[in-house]
Amino acid sequence: MMEFRLSGSGGQGLILAGIILAEAAIGDGKEAVQSQSYGPEARGGSSKSEVIISDKTIYYPKVEKPDFLLAMTQEALAKYSVDLNQDSILVVDSTFVKEVPEQFKKVYSIPITQMAKEELGRDLFANIIALGIVAKLTKAVSLKALEQAVLARVPKGTEKMNKQALELGIASIK
Repeated sequence: MMEFRLSGSGGQGLILAGIILAEAAIGDGKEAVQSQSYGPEARGGSSKSEVIISDKTIYYPKVEKPDFLLAMTQEALAKYSVDLNQDSILVVDSTFVKEVPEQFKKVYSIPITQMAKEELGRDLFANIIALGIVAKLTKAVSLKALEQAVLARVPKGTEKMNKQALELGIASIK
């Protein structure tokens, strides 16, 4: 079983990213649950999407000890990293996260939003780039199932750009 927390600010598409991740797991024949929460501010306030992926039945649908945290903002890192364990994987968007506490061992600092702007022309593809990173680092879902889930969820006419975003994320992990 793996527990994921995708966090940042409202409007960054992290709720959608969580839904896509869960749907990719289901596409792979796994069990998955997804939940979300965001501050009263909606856009700009903190938001998180949590996903649990397992080969067995999931009896408790809340993330207790995330194995993976994506922090797209400094505020999200501060707010949602408190219950990470020593072996958790932490991915931060270095476009917005400038300070990472030293206690974390597995840290990937990647300019996700900057990549979206420079490579695809719009920062709104950052969430899909992040999904590519998640899949490549954790292997919790197959890249094929993830691509299918992305293409099924994104607005019509944006499939090509979203596929590129996914490939950018995957390629950013060597």
